[in-house]
Amino acid sequence: MLFASMSLEDDLGDWRRSHYSSELHGMDGREVTLMGYVASIRDHGNILFVMLADKDGEVQIVFKRNAEGSDGATTQALFSKARMLKEHSSIAVKGIVRSMKNAPKGVEVVPKEMKILSLARSVPPFSVYSKNIPLDVRLDIRAVDLRRHYLRAVFRIRHNLLKAIRSFLDERGFIEVSTPKMISTASEGGAALFPIFYFDREAFLAQSPQLYKEQLTLAFEKVYEIAPIFRAEPSRTNRHLAEAISIDVEHAFVNYEDVMGILEEMISHAIGYVVDKCKDEFSILGTTPIKPSTPFPRYRYSQLIDILKGEGIRIEWGDDFAAEHLKALSSMLKGYYFIVDWPARMRPFYTKTKDDGSTALSESFDLMHGDLEISSGSTRINRKDELMERLKMQGLKPESFAHHLIVFDYGMPPHAGFGLGLERLLMTVTGLENIRDATFYPRDIDRLVP
Repeated sequence: MLFASMSLEDDLGDWRRSHYSSELHGMDGREVTLMGYVASIRDHGNILFVMLADKDGEVQIVFKRNAEGSDGATTQALFSKARMLKEHSSIAVKGIVRSMKNAPKGVEVVPKEMKILSLARSVPPFSVYSKNIPLDVRLDIRAVDLRRHYLRAVFRIRHNLLKAIRSFLDERGFIEVSTPKMISTASEGGAALFPIFYFDREAFLAQSPQLYKEQLTLAFEKVYEIAPIFRAEPSRTNRHLAEAISIDVEHAFVNYEDVMGILEEMISHAIGYVVDKCKDEFSILGTTPIKPSTPFPRYRYSQLIDILKGEGIRIEWGDDFAAEHLKALSSMLKGYYFIVDWPARMRPFYTKTKDDGSTALSESFDLMHGDLEISSGSTRINRKDELMERLKMQGLKPESFAHHLIVFDYGMPPHAGFGLGLERLLMTVTGLENIRDATFYPRDIDRLVP
């Protein structure tokens, strides 16, 4: 059976694609060469409708049983070959374009030749048009899952989000950088680290590029990085990943108020861009976000503690907001909003305390969307003695950060920055309920393959 199916397959040879499915309008009577995979097959006996999908979309290929000399005729041999196709097979078709009002997108192709480049040998347990399929079923064959129209739309939106964010930062004088992902000590303290073997010693996968991007402001002032981060958090929620993409920004000679302004303008710009560029994709998803107006509302940590207490919810100053607290706040606070001025002891060691003389509060913020945290940032400490003191207060050893602290001997400028989770931002833009569908191959406490 295997050898029989292999004999049906053709080599690519000198065939090359002439057009994509999106380029066929206004080409009546022209011969084209299309390549892609079989999204669906409808067999009506004497007529076979094959939907060929490529990176841009789909086009209908119409095979008719042998009717030599008539319009749209397909030879018996070609028709018989088409009857052997299975969904997901990769094919190449040479044929004539014609307008057809009832065809999807108003155009179809009548084939003259076809090559079966790879015949599908298995039928997946879902269609490319399906939406609600158990997650584990899909993730086990993720590459096939990503052929589904819904996810293709999500990742085209993701691509355009990143394009808009890069453009926004580039136009404002930021330079894109790359920092090490194998590090000798924690970037932010804490225990959520993945240890690895680095030759003859222990190392870790980076939780964030935090310390490196701070150092880079010494030379470049305005930097950003879009890259993976790794957090060993044993969470099984629909909003946690062990490997995620972080959009990290750092800026010299500013404070947290300045970078909050950059962050909100960047998000508003990026959403406006994808709303304009991804109309078809949002149509597939059945939702379209509204470009948020700026500035985003700002609420002090202490203010929100009082609001929750006023609602009869048990919480004390100095407590972190648990899931039930954020749910309660999201019922009152809609869209994007900042929580600012957090207690200093709750923030990472590099976070600057308030300039008002208070050591209890920090110049820090979280950006929320409903009950989902999507970004965190602060003004950073730029004086070595203060930074060493904060390290000790948080139970960290300054000698473990010697390679970072030495930079502060060379005039570290005042600086501030933030990290923004790409997958979480994509969730807010697309309406995804599970963060695993916001990344190509998710990694979490239970999944290390494919």
